[in-house]
Amino acid sequence: MRETVKLISMEGFEFVIDREAAMVSHTIRSMLTSPGGFSESKDGVVTFPDISTPILEKICQYFYWSLQYSRGKETEFHIEPELTLELMMAANYLHT
Repeated sequence: MRETVKLISMEGFEFVIDREAAMVSHTIRSMLTSPGGFSESKDGVVTFPDISTPILEKICQYFYWSLQYSRGKETEFHIEPELTLELMMAANYLHT
């Protein structure tokens, strides 16, 4: 099993993150673990044609923050006001 996954934004920017971090998202978890030979589960690559690079970057940061938080490290997660709406829409899609 792959230890990392690659998330690709609509502009084609690639984020290689720990598989454990990516699994914070229910949607990504389903894509990576679904039976039936989906390309995401085989290749460990998930493309998001509707999520911009700055938003996907913030989502990746959130995945790592969420892991830290679940392990007892309570810190703030800062969200820039100009990213709020687009970030909320992406988070809703990703079930994070």
